Amino acid sequence: MALNRSVLEQYLKLNQRNKVLVTYIWIDGTRQFLRSKTKTLNFEPKSPSECPVWNFKGSSMRQSLGDNSDIYLYPVALFKDPIHKGKNKLLLCETYVSNHIPTLSNKRHSCAAVMKEALDSHPWFGIEQEYVLLDADGQILGWPKGGFPAPEGPYHCGVGTGKVFGRDIVEFHYRACLHAGILIAGTNAEVMLGQWEFQIGPCEGVEMGDQLWVARYLIQRVAEDFGIMVSFDPKPKTGNWSGCGAHCNFSTNAMREDGGIVHIRSAIEQMSKRHAEHIKVYDPLCGKDNERRLTGYHETASIHDFTFGVAHRGASIRIPRHVADEGKGYLEDRRPASNSDPYSVTERIVKTVVLGQE
Repeated sequence: MALNRSVLEQYLKLNQRNKVLVTYIWIDGTRQFLRSKTKTLNFEPKSPSECPVWNFKGSSMRQSLGDNSDIYLYPVALFKDPIHKGKNKLLLCETYVSNHIPTLSNKRHSCAAVMKEALDSHPWFGIEQEYVLLDADGQILGWPKGGFPAPEGPYHCGVGTGKVFGRDIVEFHYRACLHAGILIAGTNAEVMLGQWEFQIGPCEGVEMGDQLWVARYLIQRVAEDFGIMVSFDPKPKTGNWSGCGAHCNFSTNAMREDGGIVHIRSAIEQMSKRHAEHIKVYDPLCGKDNERRLTGYHETASIHDFTFGVAHRGASIRIPRHVADEGKGYLEDRRPASNSDPYSVTERIVKTVVLGQE
C-alpha cells in the first residue's frame, strides 16, 4: 500500500537537533539491486572521506557466509538527500571483505583503476537508462488486467491519458536527481506503455557508475512512496514488445576534437574484435539476460553479431547522424542491458578502446 505522503511530511519537518542523517547505499551480491541503511552523524560531511567506514551483514545479501558475515562499507560518493532534505546526505559505498579485498559485486574497484590508467584520454560517458513501472501486483503500469494495451506506436515520448502512466514518479525523480547533484540530462516516455527512460551524463571516468547507481536508487525510492515497483529487467514482457537497455554513449578527447570521426571509427573497429568480451559483462548473467533482448528485433542487433551504422538503432553501435555530419563527437553502444553494472560497462569500453586490453 502506498504511503500517505502528507502524513509523512509532518514527521520530516521535525527538528533533527543538529544531527545529520547519512543514508549508506551499496550494490548487493546480485550486482543488480541496491541496499541501504542510515547512520546518524553529529556533523554535516562535506566529502565521502569524512564519513566513517561502516559494515553490514553480507550473509543476507549474497556477499558472504554466516560464519564470516561482516562486510565493510567504504564511502566513495556523497550527494544531497532529496528525500530527507536539509543537511542530510546520500552516500554511495564500495563493499569489501577483510584485508581490504573487494567483494565479487564490487566492480567499482577495478573500474577506478582502469579509469586512472586512461586518465589522459578523458573518457566521457552518458547512459540512457530504460526501465518499466509495475503496480503492486507486478502488472506493467497502465496495462489492462489480464490483457494487453494497443500495439507500440503512440507511447514513445507520448503525451496524454492512455499514452503514458506514472508521469508523477518520473517528474519527482527528475527533481530529486537535480537536488542531489546528479547530472541527469533528460527523461522521456519509451516505446512500450509503462516504460520510461532517463539519461545521466556526461560524466568522466568512474563517476558515470557513481551517478547512475544513485539515480537508480532514487527512482526506486520515489516509486516506493507511490506503492509502485521499478523493473530493470531487459525483457520485461515476452512477445512483440520492446526490451529495456542502458545504451552507453562514449567519447575520448580525440573523438571530440575536429577530425574525431577517424578515432570513432577506429574505436568501433576495436570493439568489433571484442564483441564476445563486451557481451559477457553487459548484463549480470554474462549475456543470458541480454539474450532475451538482443534478438535483432525491436531496434536491437542480434547478440551474436556485431554491426554499426550512422543513425542505425538496430545496430550494435550507432554513430549519431549529427556526429557523422560534424565529423566528431561520440558513439552509442546499444548492447548494454538495463540491469547492467555501469562500472563493468565503462571499464570494458575503456579497456578495449583506450588501453587495448583483452
